[in-house]
Order: sequence, then C-alpha cells, then structure tokens
Amino acid sequence: MKIAEALSADARELRPDIEVAGVRDGVTSFQRDDCVITGAEASDLSETLHPNRSRTSANPKWTLITAGIVMFVGATALSAAEAAPVAAERSDAADGQRWPTETAWAWYRKQPWLVGFNYIPATAINTTEMWQKDTFDPATIDKEMALAQDVGFNCARVFVQYLVWEGDSAGLKDRLEKFLAIANRHGIRTMFVLFDDCNFSPFSDPFPGKQPDPIPGKYAHAWTPSPGPKRAHDPKCWPKLKEYVQDIVGTFSQDARVLAWETWNEPLDDRAPLALVEASFAWARQVKPLQPVAATDYGSTQMRELVGRLSDYVSFHNYSAANELEVEIKELLKSGRPVLCTEWMFRPYDSVPATCLPVLAKYRVAALHWGLVNGKTQTHLHMRPTGKPSDVWQHDIFRNNHTPYDDKELAVFRNAIRQSSVGAQQSNER
Repeated sequence: MKIAEALSADARELRPDIEVAGVRDGVTSFQRDDCVITGAEASDLSETLHPNRSRTSANPKWTLITAGIVMFVGATALSAAEAAPVAAERSDAADGQRWPTETAWAWYRKQPWLVGFNYIPATAINTTEMWQKDTFDPATIDKEMALAQDVGFNCARVFVQYLVWEGDSAGLKDRLEKFLAIANRHGIRTMFVLFDDCNFSPFSDPFPGKQPDPIPGKYAHAWTPSPGPKRAHDPKCWPKLKEYVQDIVGTFSQDARVLAWETWNEPLDDRAPLALVEASFAWARQVKPLQPVAATDYGSTQMRELVGRLSDYVSFHNYSAANELEVEIKELLKSGRPVLCTEWMFRPYDSVPATCLPVLAKYRVAALHWGLVNGKTQTHLHMRPTGKPSDVWQHDIFRNNHTPYDDKELAVFRNAIRQSSVGAQQSNER
C-alpha cells in the first residue's frame, strides 16, 4: 500500500468526485474515476479545493478545507460505507426527499461524459405539435436521431407538453414510449422536462389543435409554455397537474432509457408559484423513480434557493463565452453536487463548441446544447439583436436537409466525445 494525501470532509463535500493522488515537489495531483489529473486541470482543482489566503480569510469554511489535508494509508479517500451501492442509498431517499449527496455522485459517476442536445423535431413548431397524435412524426425523429448518433451524442433533453396529456394521456404515453424506443436504438438516453415557463409566442398559454405556421424571420414565435400561467396560478388545476406528473414519471420511473427528470425548465415566479414548483418535486418523488429529479437553476433569488435545495443535481444554462462559463461552473461546483449544463451554445455571444466544450470536458460537466436540426422553430435566427451577421446561426447544428451547418464544429464535437471515451476506456483497463 502507498501513502496518499486525502481531502478533508469539507473538501470532499465540495468535490465528491475528486480524490488526491499525491504530492510531488509541492504540486498536488488528483484522481477521478481512476484517471490521474495533472497539469493545468490539477492547478485549477487546487485553486478550488485549496484556496489562497485572501479567499481563506474571507470564508471560514475555506479555512477548514485548506487546513483539512491529512495523510492516510491506502489509495481511496472514501470509506466503504460512503461508497455504498446506489440502490441501497436510494432506499434512504424517502418519499419527497432529495437524494443524499453521495447518491447523486454515485449516479453521475456511472454515466459517460454526457454530451447531447435539446431536441424538438424539425417538423414541429412547439411541444404541442411535437406530441399531438396528428403531428407526432416518428419517421423524422428516427432520421434525426441517426444524425445525432453519427456525431456521438449520448443524451437528449426533451420537453413534454402537459396540455397534450390533459386531452390524451394514454396516447401521449404511447408516443413517449415510441420516442424512447427510437432514441434508445440510436444510443441516446432521454432527460424529460415536464413543465416549462419559456414563451416566445403571443399566446400566454398553450392550446390544442392546429398550431401556427412559421413566420419568416421570427425566432421560435410559436413556442408556448407548459402548463402555462392560467393553470399554474389556479390551485383548482393543481390536482390535475399532480396526476400528470405522477402518471408520466410513474410510467417510466424504472426505465433505464430515461436519464433524468426535470420538473421545471427556467421557472419564473410570475408564471410558476414557488409552492407549485416545490410540489412538483414531491409529486415526482412520490412514485419513487430510479432517476434523479431536478429543475433549472434560474429566476429569482427565492426560486433559485428553492430549486437548489430540492434538486438532486445542478441544472444550469449558460449562453456566454468560455471564460464566463468556467467562472459559473466553478461557482456551481461549490454546491457539492453534480453539475449539468442543460442549455448552452449561442454563437453570436461566443458560446461555441471550439472554446466551450473543452471547459465542460475539463470539469466533466454534462453538455447539452440547444438544437439539433433546424426546422419550424427557426432557432438559427437571433432571438434579439446581437451585432453579429445574420448568417451566424444562434442554435442548431444541422440544416433542414441534414447537412452540417459547420463541418468543423461537428469535428470538435466528435473529437471531444471520442477523447472522453478513450479516457474512460483506459481508466477501466487500469
């Protein structure tokens, strides 16, 4: 056995996925999933886990972390009890309770580096059109998932529309099953989003039936929320919303094709009451899903505190340049929980694969950009004036004819995904 340096309990709480491999000539190297981390990445981790004096003096907890480096015999920093199997730990998460921190990390460590996309088929202008019986388009979904598979993506974030369930619950579940089968056939797992406060349309609430046609030059002009403020602010509708959550989550709660559940995308106080957002977590957990439950870190201070307190992992959105992305990642990692970037890539703001993917890979933060194939949502357009040429797409990576928007960008994705796979394989071979 060898003597290795171990992180203090506080430091492990900050980054449970990291262990100290050793110290040589005053330089600390780290270990993650049996891979030794050295060089620039190790320096950044040292800054996070062993902060400088000015930072230490400002925060007593940093003093504990800095002073809490100890020596021990053995190669791992976690005890056998702390590394208990995920299934056993899940039994400790009673109805309505957030996963313990180590359960969340045990789940996340079992995943490959999650690289994927937010998905709506090119033939749908919003989530109602995506999931309604008459416009559900499995043939297009299959072709587009094949494109994603060719790049190497392994996950997709997909929005579900409450209104479709309200009018046709059995039909929606059947279509969700078909979607999962298609995605799984192409090696892609699905993160379902149950409610959504985004609205780019002139309609405050979703509506069934024929959806608007695209308007040339208009970005996502028919995207409607789920369930919409009318239902969200009417407590008499909440029992039905609970039924929806528990029907959908309960149906697929033991399904390995489902990666995670997000109860709410970008919750806003004026569209989603805090009490309803909180209830959505409890409703999902009462059916005991194997998958983690979260919502977007977004909105008011009160909303972000609530979501942060209830989520099994941190789900955040960043459409900024790589340096700003890295600053936010470092801050969010202080939560001590896995961090997933569930929306990114806004080319006019320099949120681009060439610079942002290396940052996401460096911290092993899941990377799900917005848009696969450009279609009726027209999210290649700029949602607001950016000062950049209009031929610089905001989102999406394939044109409607399935040719790449930028071959070099796809090469960046492929190389990053391949390198992460090679690293994981070498780790397993050790």
